Amino acid sequence: MRTLIKAEIKMNIIAHRGYSAKYPENTLIAFQEAAKLDVWGVEFDVHLTKDNQLVVIHDEKINRTSNGKGFVKDMTLEELQAFDFGAWFAPEFAGQQIPTLAEVLTVFKNEHHQINIEIKSDIFEYPGIEALIANEIHAFNLEDRVIISSFNHESIARFQQIMPNVETALLFASLVLNLEEYIGLFGCDAIHIPYHHGMRSIIQQAIKNGVTVRAYTVNNAKIARQMEALGVDAVFSDVVEIG
Repeated sequence: MRTLIKAEIKMNIIAHRGYSAKYPENTLIAFQEAAKLDVWGVEFDVHLTKDNQLVVIHDEKINRTSNGKGFVKDMTLEELQAFDFGAWFAPEFAGQQIPTLAEVLTVFKNEHHQINIEIKSDIFEYPGIEALIANEIHAFNLEDRVIISSFNHESIARFQQIMPNVETALLFASLVLNLEEYIGLFGCDAIHIPYHHGMRSIIQQAIKNGVTVRAYTVNNAKIARQMEALGVDAVFSDVVEIG
């Protein structure tokens, strides 16, 4: 196992979209390499295909990270797997396919990492995605190692009804008034915020009151140390070897 985190940073590090600084994001090779790292967790994004298959990709469209075009929701898994999801990053990664959730969970099943699954339903609702994800988590017996997050807080509420024993986190792009009251409505275990909100008084008060706060996306050692000093529990990082 490779340890890339410097000793002066003690906080939890989460590999953002796998080891995405050195490998094409959200591909099996990015996850296989992340699995070798001595980091606390891994994060990735899940969408639903036209034929109701769970696939791991960040964007609603495949345009940015493949040689194809179009929305994930409008294609079947077979159609999506015909595209190359590695060559855009570097020629040596040509041939990487879009992975399924099951394929990614297989990579980490026997590892130590916490697994943050972000439900990407904030643009398209993807009816039934929460139950499908819950089924996969149960099939791999990973209930105690998964964190479910989403910018779609209704999706979080639906997931909690299906699988209340799995940790959930509310994702925020901006903060809301009465933050702790809002968090309490969901009974969530954590919140995930842009790192620059870490110093805001509303976040500092939440941390003092016991709310677990994780910050994205931190690729700079100085910022990581600032987050640690502020009491942030973990940072999401592309480069992973910050420190």
